[in-house]
Amino acid sequence: MPDPGPCCPPPSLAEVLGRLSAPGAGPRPAPPPPPTSTSSPPASVPTTAPPDASAFVARLRQGPSGLGTTGLRFTPRTPPPAPAPAPDPPETSGRPAPGSPIPGLYHHPVPEPDPVRVAEVGRRIKRWAVDEVQAYPPEWEDQFDGFSVGRYMVACHPDAPTVDHLMIATRLMVAENVVDDCYCEDHGGSPVGLGGRLLLAHTALDPVHTTKEYQPAWGESLLSDAPRRSYRSAMEYFVRAATPSQADRFRHDMARLHMGYLAEAAWAETEYVPEVFEYLAMRQFNNFRPCPTITDTVGGYELPADLHALPAMQRVIALAGNATTVANDLYSYTKELESPGLHLNLPVVIAEKENLSPKEGYLKAVEVHNDLMHEFEAAAAELAASCPDPRVLRFLRGVAVWVDGNHYWHQTNTYRYSLPDFW
Repeated sequence: MPDPGPCCPPPSLAEVLGRLSAPGAGPRPAPPPPPTSTSSPPASVPTTAPPDASAFVARLRQGPSGLGTTGLRFTPRTPPPAPAPAPDPPETSGRPAPGSPIPGLYHHPVPEPDPVRVAEVGRRIKRWAVDEVQAYPPEWEDQFDGFSVGRYMVACHPDAPTVDHLMIATRLMVAENVVDDCYCEDHGGSPVGLGGRLLLAHTALDPVHTTKEYQPAWGESLLSDAPRRSYRSAMEYFVRAATPSQADRFRHDMARLHMGYLAEAAWAETEYVPEVFEYLAMRQFNNFRPCPTITDTVGGYELPADLHALPAMQRVIALAGNATTVANDLYSYTKELESPGLHLNLPVVIAEKENLSPKEGYLKAVEVHNDLMHEFEAAAAELAASCPDPRVLRFLRGVAVWVDGNHYWHQTNTYRYSLPDFW
């Protein structure tokens, strides 16, 4: 693991646990909650992270306690209930029941999101999408409602102090999906000419500084289509709440996202099926990273730039994005098979490049996801142990909760996703 730098000395995990729980030690993690169970996977799929790492990450999710740490805790919430046993699938099919987690997928259950917040976020985001930015025509309304973005964002950000804070992430999420749909995929998207469209859309996030003669034309261009209107408005709301450092961090991660879009588009244009390692490299850029990286802005605090830039922190954030994006590949697998042409996702690429059946490719992709999750949790635990700054612990906990909320949304969104009959 990369050296975390001069932030803190690198004591052992046992030493850190002892220091954080010692009298007078200041902020420290609260006692771990009771262990939560996950779905029972096949024997061939590993289900547990290294004991020390998983135990310490459980402490991170609980949050710090002690004198002066009240502001570092989430709003009160009940521990996640033990998941109900999954119903037996019909005898004629190996397909899991709607809303079931993928068998064998390593994940952590979360409490149901606050229904009051879900409803309010849903009401506000629809009004923004329709009235402020005209993000979609009336015929797309059922798809917008089926996305359940309010439930998604409340599950991912239970520490948001207010609904206004939740709306920061919700607008950005919807704007990113408008760009993806209209420029890349479902609603008129195409790999042809994508680079030019993305570049101009990115200027809604990262403003153009040009001459007085050409500035007005650029400004008018930001209102010319739904993706640019959405990016422009969502970013305006974001920068009002974020520090300059947080805004610059987000712009950087969105540039990463757009570079991933362009790599996937280039492969589509040339009908190239990448090697598995190439696909995973693309998915490190075309992934969810911009979402967990703003967890501190949505939480109403800031992880300072020097701590965010630590190589160890960058590894944690990258692994979180990679694991959640592979989960998206798995949950959206049947949806993508129904689209015209060859739609690249990890199960498809593994099956193609390693000469496996579709089922074998899918089940191996589950193992890849689980390996990434274990790496993420171990990396978060190591960083927390080597740099137990309360702001680092809070941010790590926020990212971990975002990962869990993201899985919850994919699992429960039966409007968009159904699982293959591979079990």
